[in-house]
Amino acid sequence: MTRIQNRSGSQLVLEGGSLITGDGKTHLESASIRIRDGMIVEITQAPIEASNGETVVSTKGYLMLPGFINGHAHATIAGPSMPSGSLPLSLDDVRYQRNRHLLSGTTSLINVCGLALSEERDGALEPHALDIHMTSAHTPHSLAAADQIDGQGLTPRHRSARLEELVSRGCRVLGEAGGGQTLGGGAQDYRFIPDAIEERTGVRISAHLARQLKEAVLGRNLDGKMRISEAALHELLDEHAIDLTSRALGNLLRMKVLAPVHCARLGLEEIAAASAQLQLPAIFHHALPTATTLIALAKAYPKARMVAAHANHPSFLPEEACTYARELKALGVTIDVSTLDMIDTRFRNQPDNLDALVDAGLIDTLSTDYAGGDWDSIGSALHRTTRKNGWSLPQVVALATGNVARVFPELFADRGLLEVGRRADIVIAEPHNISRIRHVYKDGRLVVSDGVLLHGVAPGLQK
Repeated sequence: MTRIQNRSGSQLVLEGGSLITGDGKTHLESASIRIRDGMIVEITQAPIEASNGETVVSTKGYLMLPGFINGHAHATIAGPSMPSGSLPLSLDDVRYQRNRHLLSGTTSLINVCGLALSEERDGALEPHALDIHMTSAHTPHSLAAADQIDGQGLTPRHRSARLEELVSRGCRVLGEAGGGQTLGGGAQDYRFIPDAIEERTGVRISAHLARQLKEAVLGRNLDGKMRISEAALHELLDEHAIDLTSRALGNLLRMKVLAPVHCARLGLEEIAAASAQLQLPAIFHHALPTATTLIALAKAYPKARMVAAHANHPSFLPEEACTYARELKALGVTIDVSTLDMIDTRFRNQPDNLDALVDAGLIDTLSTDYAGGDWDSIGSALHRTTRKNGWSLPQVVALATGNVARVFPELFADRGLLEVGRRADIVIAEPHNISRIRHVYKDGRLVVSDGVLLHGVAPGLQK
């Protein structure tokens, strides 16, 4: 591909590459895209003649895709983080997360932490090429759940804010309703349980052990019923040199994990009701402890526009993930899956649930989520789905482009597809591995070239 300097993109032609539109079916073996002022004005399979002033870039031998739209991410804003209302990440960490997403082909993103205010998206951060949208989960019980588990990032202004206020100021997506912090999910395993045990004993346990202890004491569905004997639990504690009795551990986990769960579940209903009333999409934490609740809410609020987030959550067994996804999908709920750390990293999680949902044809959209910062890229999951599960390139690309735009039209009606009249958010990828992103255009402007952020476009650390 011809390497060019960063230009405004006001007059640009991308010529000769293989084009996937994002509609789930269209793949043109050779095509050219004409861009004017950040918009696609022509797509043709015939040879294109450049006019005066146009920059022509050969994309022959590469894939041209719509910029990925990540419908479920965290840690890309300067305000309170996660549904737990935790302290904001450092500005360097936020820059790093933003840059990582852009480098991996994401041009638009929904940050679903949910309790920050609109003016806190960027804070003291510089402008960034990544288009970031925020959600609201400012309901009484969602805020109460955050305070019960953490809430250190919340001020009186955050606690008094209400979802309707944020919507009146431009918010167009609700959620994340619940979260791993408030509903006993992965954030409990990698942060809150290890923190609590370290504070009590001085021993820092792994996320794997935290999940094992949590499920042994509270059950996979958080019913609070111990799954092993006190003697077996005591033996496990001794094995890992944790100076707690089985009873003390049980009390600690019930206090740390279960305390916010009641309020968080009530928060789910508040957000479902708001979605039905306001007719806005709402993103819900979907895991074994909340699956039946989401089904009940979908039945109680049929006008709600519900998205079941990370339907491949590790709390499910593969057959459970498919059973619940199938029932929710039949009720009109969008089924989103997340890469988490289960594609390449596999630090805590494995891809079994993702594979089962792909093979059952139950997936609507694909996102990253956060996974404690260990998330794998959208492209890596798309590549896996073509290689292991046999899906076509048009099918997998739609999961992160056209399908996401259809679920969130209030935000993305002008992108997600390569067609005339859409924004020129375009990814250039290697033909045999869609996860290898070479170049990224945002509104027709080159922002990533040969896998490198262009100076002045996406400032920050390249870790």
